[in-house]
This record gives sequence, structure tokens and C-alpha cells, in this order.
Amino acid sequence: MFGNQSRREFLAQNAMGVGGVALAWLLKQEQLLANPADVATPPSALDMKPRQTHFAPQANAMISMFMHGGPSHVDLMDPKPELTKYDGTEFKGDIQYSFVKRASKTLMGSPWKFAPQGQCGTEISELLPHLSNIVDDICLVRSMHTGFNGHEVSIRYWHSGIPAVLGRPTLGAWVTYALGCESQDLPAYMVLTDPGGPPVDGVHNWTNGWMPPLFQGTVLRPKEPRILNLQPPAHLKGELQTKNLALLAKLNRNHLERHPGEADLEARIASYELAARMQVAATEALDISGESKSTLKMYGIDKPETKEYGTRCLLARRLVERGVRFVQLFLGGQPWDNHNSIQKSLPGICRRTDQPSAALILDLKQRGLLDTTIVHWGGEIGRLPVVENQGAPGQAGRDHNGQGFSSWFAGGGIQGGITYGETDEFGHRAVVDKVTPNDIQATLLHQFGFDYNKLTYRYNARDQQLTNGRECRVVKEILANPSPALV
Repeated sequence: MFGNQSRREFLAQNAMGVGGVALAWLLKQEQLLANPADVATPPSALDMKPRQTHFAPQANAMISMFMHGGPSHVDLMDPKPELTKYDGTEFKGDIQYSFVKRASKTLMGSPWKFAPQGQCGTEISELLPHLSNIVDDICLVRSMHTGFNGHEVSIRYWHSGIPAVLGRPTLGAWVTYALGCESQDLPAYMVLTDPGGPPVDGVHNWTNGWMPPLFQGTVLRPKEPRILNLQPPAHLKGELQTKNLALLAKLNRNHLERHPGEADLEARIASYELAARMQVAATEALDISGESKSTLKMYGIDKPETKEYGTRCLLARRLVERGVRFVQLFLGGQPWDNHNSIQKSLPGICRRTDQPSAALILDLKQRGLLDTTIVHWGGEIGRLPVVENQGAPGQAGRDHNGQGFSSWFAGGGIQGGITYGETDEFGHRAVVDKVTPNDIQATLLHQFGFDYNKLTYRYNARDQQLTNGRECRVVKEILANPSPALV
């Protein structure tokens, strides 16, 4: 005890608590701080009202299509003629395997053909015909590098800024903490999961970490109804519900006054209030029945293999259109983890995701939303250029590769129609303009109007960052209009 206060109350009402952060924010707003902290302006309350950026942003929303398992870049977006030429011969360099007992050093050329696409001429695999149609709108980064072959370690690197470490806020949490939300009737951060189950690493993909629960991703169910119990029973609708909500709000506020600075309590109250507002907004946002037949067909909702993922891509567009800041689409498990039978498994997951992914870009572009919405497509790692499970041709696959792989980005001030970086002649390691997940995180925050070094959250007596002080950079070469500070 500290006087009449519990330890929790004491900490909550002093510098380490939200109350102290809020006070600093209010003083800064009134220009009463002689030396204002060189950090992002934290929220004056635990709400999602839009907030000030460090400089003029070029993006105000993001959609991430995360491809768990590690898409095979050498079969999809990074053609390697030398790999084809030396197919079946022994690789002379060093290789880091994940599964040594099934490993080999026998090179395996891609069985699929590549061809130049679009005005830019970027070569894309025949497995991705719809990506070929939007290649002039995307920036293809061919030099991604985590340095780790494992799934979880690289997933956490991508999402939370540090390899392997659990319990840190994800990129979506940082973006919503920094920006708030344009809509006060929908969650700022929404997650669209797969009917087949959760992705590898589960809720850690969208956790708020040590930030207040308000900044955690709100998960929509993978089938209808997307949100359970969204509408009240018929006998509680109308005036009775309004009165009940007003009474609940009054009781909550009275309780909060007796427990100031309680982050979990404030977030819980905000969630209750948001849930009430969502009854109308979410019902409308998640209803695609009013979309045109041509739009539904563009997303592949008229075909069994693309209907489910196409529906989620369309919902992602509808959500950002209504002011949601950050939307993530995940696949169940890790379907891109093609350790065996890659000639059968890789075409299947491409057919499921290629058309809807490309349709999302086309749809955002024709509605004028692509200019301010960043779209990401990619997994946590890539695949090796050598054979795994060597033997019967139909059983051959590829092991993990975190040393060099590909991802693509579009919109929000990112240049379209370009490739950036290179892997070696066999597609094993990034050798030109290596890009790490921290580099991508710094670049994305820059497009949202933030200096990644100055966007901080006070936790455990220190100012925490998404990139946590790790060496990284804004990849200005992929930006259409880099800020003057970067030039």
C-alpha cells in the first residue's frame, strides 16, 4: 500500500500509468511543455479519434493479405534461368535447412513458365495470371530477408518488430494507436480469419501486446454471421434498448471515476459503447448483397475455388471504404508450406488467392482508394531452390528459406510497376538491396506520416518502438514521392 492507495492505483496515477501519458499529451496540446518529448502524440483518452501525425501522410489505411507458410518466390515472382539450366545438379554453396533428414543439395528448376507482363515488363509465373494483370500497379520486392527459416520466429518479426519475441504489439496495433480511426462506429483494426481454422501462431498475429486492449485486432468470424449477437432480440429493440444503454453508460462512467487510470477498464467501456454503435454500421459494412454482379465476378465470388477468399477481399475493401484503418486477411494453418508435392499443392493455393488479390487492387483503384490505401501481399519466408523429399517426381517439395524471398506492395504512395532488390542466381539469398521486416515497418510508418524512431509507447519505464531500436531504414527507393527529409 502507498498511503490509502493500492500499488496498482499508485502506478496507474503516476508517470508509468496512462494518466501520466494523458497529462503529457494535454500539456503538449496547450504548448505548456518547455521541451516537448520527441515522440508521437499519445491519445488523451483511450479512444479511437483521429490523431495528429509527425508529417503529412500519404496513406490512411492498410490491407495486409498475409500468406502463412512461405510462398515459393522462385516459382511465382522471381524467375531464375540459372536454376532451370542447372536443374538436377548439385548446389555448390551452403544451405541452411529446416528438415535435414529430408534435405538434398539437388537444384530444382521451376516447372512453371515465366513471361514479362504489363508495360513494366516484370516477369511473373503462369501460376499467377491475375497478378500479371495488375503488375503495373505493384512494387515487387525480390530481396526480402529475415535471416531465420522458422515460421513463428519470422512471423513475429514481420508483425511485431523483433524475431521470436512474444507479447509485443503488432503493426496493426501500432498503426491504430498512432492514427486512431476515421470511423467511430467500426473497430479501427479488423481481422478476417479463414474457415479452415486460425493461422500459425494464432492470436499473436494480431495482439495488442502491452498496449491497452483497445488496440487489439477485432476478429470477424469466417462465416455468417460474421459477428455473433450483433442485433438484440426483437423484444429489446427500440426505446427500451436505448434506455438500457444510457443506464449502462452512466454506471460505467461512475465506476470509472472511482478507478481513474485503469487502462483495461477504460478499454472495456469503450468496447461496450462501440458494440452498440456497430449494430448499424457493421451490419451494413458486412452486407455484400448490394454489390454489382460485375464486382462479385471480378473477385471470383461466382466460382467455388475463389468464393470464400474473394468474399473476404471484398469485405476488406468495404471496411477501409468506411474508415477502418487496418485490415488483415489470414489463411488457415500455412497452406504455402510446400514441403512435398509442390507441383500439386502450389497451383491449388494460387487458384484460391490470385484472382481475389488482384481484384482488390483493381477495385480500390477504380474507386480512388488505392492512392491512400497500402496493400501488402506476402508470407513470412520463401522456399529453397533445392529439392526436399527427393525421389518420386510427384513428391518433391521445397524447404523453408528466410535468406531471400519476395513480397509485393501497392498504393499509399508506393511506386507501381517496379521491382526492387535481387536474390542470387539460384534464388537462395538476397544479395542486392536486402530488405528486412523492420525496413518494411519503418517504410509503412513513414507513409502513415510517422518517423519510426519517434513513434513510441511508454511501457516498463522506457519508450518502446515497433522496430525497438533495431538497425533499419525507410526504403525510399520504392516510394513515389519520398518526403524531403529522405531525399
